This record gives sequence, C-alpha cells and structure tokens, in this order.
Amino acid sequence: MKICHVITRMIVGGAQENTLYTCQGHLEKGHEVTLVTGPSPGPEGELLKQTCPAGLRVLEVPDLCREISPLRDRRAFLALRRIFRENQFDVVHTHASKAGVLGRWAAFQEHVPYIVHTVHGNAFFAYQSALKNWAYIAAERFAAARCHKIYAVAQAMIDQCVEAGIAPREKYEVVYSGMDLEAFLQAKPDPTLRERLGIPEGAPVIGTIARLFPFKGHDILVKAAPQIVAAEPETRFLLLGDGILQAQLRAQVQALGLERNFLFAGLIPPSQVCRYTPLMTVLAHLSLREGLPRACVQALASGVPVVAYPLDGTPEVVLDGKTGLLACTEDPNDVAQKILRLLKDPQQRTTFGENGRTLVKEKFSWRRMADILEQDYLRGTSS
Repeated sequence: MKICHVITRMIVGGAQENTLYTCQGHLEKGHEVTLVTGPSPGPEGELLKQTCPAGLRVLEVPDLCREISPLRDRRAFLALRRIFRENQFDVVHTHASKAGVLGRWAAFQEHVPYIVHTVHGNAFFAYQSALKNWAYIAAERFAAARCHKIYAVAQAMIDQCVEAGIAPREKYEVVYSGMDLEAFLQAKPDPTLRERLGIPEGAPVIGTIARLFPFKGHDILVKAAPQIVAAEPETRFLLLGDGILQAQLRAQVQALGLERNFLFAGLIPPSQVCRYTPLMTVLAHLSLREGLPRACVQALASGVPVVAYPLDGTPEVVLDGKTGLLACTEDPNDVAQKILRLLKDPQQRTTFGENGRTLVKEKFSWRRMADILEQDYLRGTSS
C-alpha cells in the first residue's frame, strides 16, 4: 500500500513517537510510507533529527502550523490536496487536531480510498473556555464526516467524542499507543548518572516526564513540594523536559527555597529516558489534558508507581490502588499525601511496580499497534 501520515509537527512528544513507530512498522512490512509534517522548531526538540526509520519519505509543508491562521491554513490545505493528488495514496492517516481537520478534508476532496484519523488527545477539554471548545468540536464534527475510521489511544477519548456528538461510536476503535518498552523493562539504576545529577544515595526521587508547558501540572507539583520535603527532607524532584515555563518554574522553586530539591534535567532524547526512570521512586504525572500518558507507561515498565489525575485515558494505565494512586485534580495537598503514602510504603511501591510491568507489556507493544492498523488499512482499502 501507499500510505501517507499527516501531523502538524514532529517535536519530541507522544503523538509524534506514536506516528513514527507506525511508519516504521509499515515500512518493515514492505509498504511505501510518506510522512507529511509542518516545521518543528521549539524547545521540545525535533524528533526526526534524533531518529528516522530507513526508507521513510518526509515532506515538509511550511504552512502546516499548530496555531490557527486562516491564510496559512488555506495554503496548507491546498498544499495537502496537491500532495494527495500527485501521489495517489491508498491510505491517508492524520494525527492531532489541526492536521486532522485539514488533512481529512483535503483527502476527502481528492477521493483518497481510505481516510483515517488518530485522536491522541482531544483539543476540547474541561480546563478550556467554552468558546474554544465549541469551535474545536465543530471542526472535529466536520472532519469526522470526511473520513472512514477514527482511532483513539484510549477509551476515554472515544467516550468524550461520542458525548460531544462528533461521530457515532461505531466509527471509533481503541488502538493503544505503541512504544518500544524493552529498554524500560530491562533498565537498572545507573549510579554514575545518579551521581552526575547530584542525587544523594538513598534520597527519594519524584520524577516527571513532560514538556514544561501549561496544563502539564508542574505548578501543582511545586505547590505540593514543601509538604513533601517537610516529611522527607532529602527528596529530589527530577524534571525531564524543557519548555516555555522553565524560567517561571525555577523562580517559583527559588521563592520556596527548594533549589536544592529540584533538578531540571532539560530535554532528554527519547532513547535516553529509560536511563532516568529507574532512578525514580515515584512518577508524578499531573497533566490536565492527556490522551494516553506515555510517561506513565514508561515509568510502569521500569517498575515505578505513578501518582496522577483521573482524567482522560490516565485511569486506563494508572489503575488506582493497583499500579499507582489517583489524586484529586489540581489539589496540591492530595498530590502530596498520595506521593508521601508511596514514599513511606516500599512494599506497596514494589507491588504497584510489578503490576504495572505486567499491564504495559500486554497492551503497549508498538509492533502490535502497527499490525492492528495495517490490518484495518487492508480491510478498508479492499471494501
């Protein structure tokens, strides 16, 4: 098959890694795969500069940007139509909101035989203005009517879309986000890395793996930190990732007098994250908007329990009382209490970690994800 994936940008992020693994899986099966993306500048890092499957054809559309811009969006739409017309793809698979709307519409206009989309995280969510949510829902309804199938990385995404009236339930299918977990499953704590980061031997480590951006929950963790440090003074907070909020977060930490306790590791290449997760005692994943939290899957693969919110697809991997603990949303006191509960109970941490390893090994293989999608493409193009 001739397969085309469309995504707004290829930063270092979950949706982008998911897309790249799908491309790799289908290239290995002998399909011809093209990736169409917009420019990918920014502090998150450019994924394609770090890893790119052999044989993947990459086309950059300069006007395919994340921000809403009527003039650039029109140019991107026309560019996508031209690419689809010239290449005669069997399948167009779009990812994320902007690329999903423009890409599905353009593919529909060019009569692509099979048009599909993956919901990695809904653009509409509770912590956003009603006007923005209305606009996003309207755009998603428009695009849903112009594709054959919609995948979602978590059942929660489907429930939200159906409730919003975007498309009927039978149009959706859960395909859990695949990732390469072998390195996480085999990873062991690296004393040299621990020493380089300045983490004292025996100190508890609360980790985060997320861009330093709004809605990722770092502000709540900082607010919870004084209570945690008061009970466990040697605790270190290890923040993996970079972004526009770094200076602000550093200032908040300094104002609390907790510079000694916070370690800003910066942008870590995806292939190196597995070196850091074994150093963590607990992963704190406090995102307010999440499709399927890859960071939680990676931590659990390393045997690290998670404290997170019961939002979106998170409870499908952070099983409360089995693989981690779910905290009250945006409640620093409850977050602190849940983290301290795990810090004080090594046996519970071990049990949660073992349960987590078993769960993620079964559900989140990237080759399994690619195979499920390939079989659906074959059914769709033959019908």
